[in-house]
Amino acid sequence: MGVLTGPLPLIPPAGLTGSQQAKGPTVVALGGGHGLSASLSALRLLTSELTAVVTVADDGGSSGRLREEYGVLPPGDLRMALSALCDDTDWGRTWRDVMQHRFRSARGGASLDEHAMGNLLIVTLWELLGDAVAGLKWAGALLGARGQVLPMSTVPLTIEGDVRVTAPDGTSTLTTITGQARCAVAGSLESVRLLPGQAPACVEALTAIELADWVVLGPGSWYTSVLPHLLLPEMRQALCDTPAKRCLTMNLAMDTKETSGMSAADHLHVLREYAPEFNADVVLADPASVSDLAEFERAAGMIGAEVVLGRVGASGRRPVHDPLRLATAYQDIFGNS
Repeated sequence: MGVLTGPLPLIPPAGLTGSQQAKGPTVVALGGGHGLSASLSALRLLTSELTAVVTVADDGGSSGRLREEYGVLPPGDLRMALSALCDDTDWGRTWRDVMQHRFRSARGGASLDEHAMGNLLIVTLWELLGDAVAGLKWAGALLGARGQVLPMSTVPLTIEGDVRVTAPDGTSTLTTITGQARCAVAGSLESVRLLPGQAPACVEALTAIELADWVVLGPGSWYTSVLPHLLLPEMRQALCDTPAKRCLTMNLAMDTKETSGMSAADHLHVLREYAPEFNADVVLADPASVSDLAEFERAAGMIGAEVVLGRVGASGRRPVHDPLRLATAYQDIFGNS
């Protein structure tokens, strides 16, 4: 039900009026979780014409509980995308911290334990407005987000995959596992799919992809954040048909709990296997993450892409992207187009 009236209270970036701000290219970034947050933190430095399209298959933690109890889209990855688009001002930093705040009672076991404040705020707006996209727009306005956040589908999705299990006698069998939380730690997945198979894509997301100058896919958990966008039929078609340039951003860590034993080239082979009609223009990778450059370049050529190498990782031991380095790499790629 609609209970709010009047125009959406959009908040311009601090210190700039609409006429003063350089818009930059129109960019759509797709993914989920920390990977999408990394690309958004970089892209918001380059453009105000930014749309995040977020996976909605999370079934763990606070998001999983809210999804199960209220039948809503899992809000966690959407919350993280909104937080990444907050301005680096007192207003933006404060609301980013509010959105990311998790309740933890001293005794434990309370009903709010481990719920993120932003998840509760988003679900509240959905209940009041009865519209997922409208609720996210109001949340973005409250935060002063530099861009908009959209779900990839208007219904909650489930990721299902097969994992090969070796028995004590040496024989192996395929076992089906269901849910993003379980698939994310499966080691090596086969025959990944989305349920429901013909789920509707978010119309506003499809329109944004069609009108973009650049589409950025990745980084992120390969099977549970990046690949789902190519598993959803309407979105895969939009990504193949768009006149926009397409940039695929590789992860910094290849051998993870979800992609055990996989190389950078293997990651590209996965995309080719599930969406053979999908091509990219550029594949951006940190040289430290590519063990065999020749093999990686052959795999990139298979999807029609040029390899661009750049040091985009943050200093330190953790494999996380540095927003400024990643923004510089994107700026070079967009400028050279």
